Amino acid sequence: MAKISTNSRKDLYIHIGIIISLITVLFLAFFFLYLPIRTNHGESITVPDIRNMSALELEDFLDERDLRFEVDCTFVPNVAPLTVVAQYPQPGSKVKEGRKIYVTVVARTAPMVKMPKLTDMTQRSAQMILKSEGLEVGNLRYVPDLAQGAVLKQLYKGQEILPGQPIAKGSKIDLEIGDGLGATAFDMPSVVGMILDEAKFQIVGAGLKVGQIMYVEQEGVEPGMIVRQNPEPGNKTRIGDVIDLWVVGPLEESPSETDEQPQ
Repeated sequence: MAKISTNSRKDLYIHIGIIISLITVLFLAFFFLYLPIRTNHGESITVPDIRNMSALELEDFLDERDLRFEVDCTFVPNVAPLTVVAQYPQPGSKVKEGRKIYVTVVARTAPMVKMPKLTDMTQRSAQMILKSEGLEVGNLRYVPDLAQGAVLKQLYKGQEILPGQPIAKGSKIDLEIGDGLGATAFDMPSVVGMILDEAKFQIVGAGLKVGQIMYVEQEGVEPGMIVRQNPEPGNKTRIGDVIDLWVVGPLEESPSETDEQPQ
């Protein structure tokens, strides 16, 4: 067995230096050689772009690249079920082998929500509420109505849907909206020759308004009869337009020719 000479102080210092050097070398070798080899230090994998890929393909695809994954579900309208819509880490990132990739895929079935009440709201408000509930605006149909820009009906697949009814998230809701005076012009109806009450009923039923009523005298015509209207019959009009009427009123009795003159 070899003996370490410590006959002098110099030999002692040399041996201590050798021991310290060996410890330092072992320390550096452990951290800069052994650990990097053991943990594949410096070796990394580029994260692939798996967005728009089907979740059914993920396992084999990531296994080939020594990566694992964890799935979370969400719902996105107009995107096929089980499609990857998000991932973390992002594509192009550098990770170690076996790193877990977190992916978000579209759920197979859409969650149900309650249909909100949109009638009597403005078109803009209705669209904002639909968006907040995860629903989509479908077709917009404008109909003649005095409530310009107001939602008159809410429909799903052509049928009116009531507030509170369950409906799949992402469904398209069609809206029927008033266009004010109406976009369609039609011929002004004639109410000449009608009694006033009958004429009013006819005017309101056509979506028009009764304007000024002026009483005139006309012999040989029954009181309360319409003898003139403005606009005249046959002119083009729209929903909400106003019709002025001239109506025969009671004739004032003139003094009798046989009445005695004051003395």
